[in-house]
Amino acid sequence: EVQLVESGGGLVQPGGSLRLSCAASGFTFSAYAMSWVRQTPGKGLEWVSTISNGGVSTTYADSVKGRFTISRDNARKMLYLQMNSLKPEDTAVYYCKADLSDRRYLGGRRPYWGQGTQVTVSS
Repeated sequence: EVQLVESGGGLVQPGGSLRLSCAASGFTFSAYAMSWVRQTPGKGLEWVSTISNGGVSTTYADSVKGRFTISRDNARKMLYLQMNSLKPEDTAVYYCKADLSDRRYLGGRRPYWGQGTQVTVSS
């Protein structure tokens, strides 16, 4: 069974930092790119960042570029998101996401999501 479990969210003041973690199990973690996606009531789902399976390639949404850093530890099957210089508009539920091979699904990929972790940036 595929499981993605996020942790590390919380309340932080503007300008502060948080590190989110995602523990993965039930699939070959090192074979897949991984992503962070966030959701707010007003904006809906917003892609934040993706890291390649080996961790060499990373991409970021313009809204977080230069402030957030995605990383992974394939030996520990862990995904991370270091968030610095946090802004109130970063307030959201953050999800860890994996798109795993499955021919039954459109594009041959099935999305898996964690339960999410709440990040609130407020003074």
